[in-house]
Amino acid sequence: MTGAVLSVIFAGPHVSVQDRGRPGLMRFGVPQSGAMDRAAFAAANTALGNPPETPGVEVSLGGLTLECLAGEVGFAVAGGGFRVDHAGRRLGSWTVATLRAGERLVIRPGRWGSWCYLALAGNLLAPRWLGSQATHALSGFGGGRLQAGQRLTIAEPREAAAGDIPCPVFARPRRCIHVTLGPQDRFFPAEALKTFLSTSWRMTDAWDRMGVRLSGPAIAPSAALDMPSEPITRGAVQVAGDGVPTVLLADHQTTGGYPKIATVLDCDLDAFVQLRPHDEIEFRPVTTDQAILRARAAAAKAALHKEGIERRIAKAGISLFP
Repeated sequence: MTGAVLSVIFAGPHVSVQDRGRPGLMRFGVPQSGAMDRAAFAAANTALGNPPETPGVEVSLGGLTLECLAGEVGFAVAGGGFRVDHAGRRLGSWTVATLRAGERLVIRPGRWGSWCYLALAGNLLAPRWLGSQATHALSGFGGGRLQAGQRLTIAEPREAAAGDIPCPVFARPRRCIHVTLGPQDRFFPAEALKTFLSTSWRMTDAWDRMGVRLSGPAIAPSAALDMPSEPITRGAVQVAGDGVPTVLLADHQTTGGYPKIATVLDCDLDAFVQLRPHDEIEFRPVTTDQAILRARAAAAKAALHKEGIERRIAKAGISLFP
């Protein structure tokens, strides 16, 4: 047997194959997509010694159940506080082990978090689209959504040394979200800006990989909604004519004509997406200089976390990027 074969027993909504996405194509109308929580996705791959672009499975609050039909393959789970059951044994949600023929792997939501990642020690065979296996949810292009009855094949699988992955503080949901105002904050009256920055907003059930609508007071723009469409970035807080803000996420559209009152700092987005519906958040404004400092500090913390995982796998005798 040169590969491992997994059967999808159950897959909840939004469970899909993801990788780091397809950057550089927004000018052609193609969203970047990729993992919602990029730090957790990277941690899962690092824990197996996988190259950073290796595709994995993004698991939503709906959960996932797999059964190994043939072969054996190492796996790592990272992201959120999910519950993991492997062959009848309960594991922590940041963990590494090996799945063997006849065993089941069950990932269910736990006490916190909305997304976790299943990385596999090998080459997950899944369709590619425009150079990436990341699934674009609306079209289904890419590796695709997982469905019950589907089989996953992992070529050249490797075992993995069982153990835990350190869960860093920055991986947890963050209810204080830093933003830079604009680029269209000028379209909103001063009272609307004050309301936006002083309100405890609530995440709603109206959310997916494209974005999440927030519940709170209306902050309708004062100007006519006649601005030309322009490029949109991940983390943009867009406000439609009804005054409801929406934070745009991994599968966001590439252009739009609604004003953006603010933009969530990219280094806060991974923690933001781990919030759950009905969680409360507040937006705290920072200057561009402060945003740069926060981004550099977050990158330094991520690098230290990565180094810690690499030291663990080095002790276990795992080769990086086989």
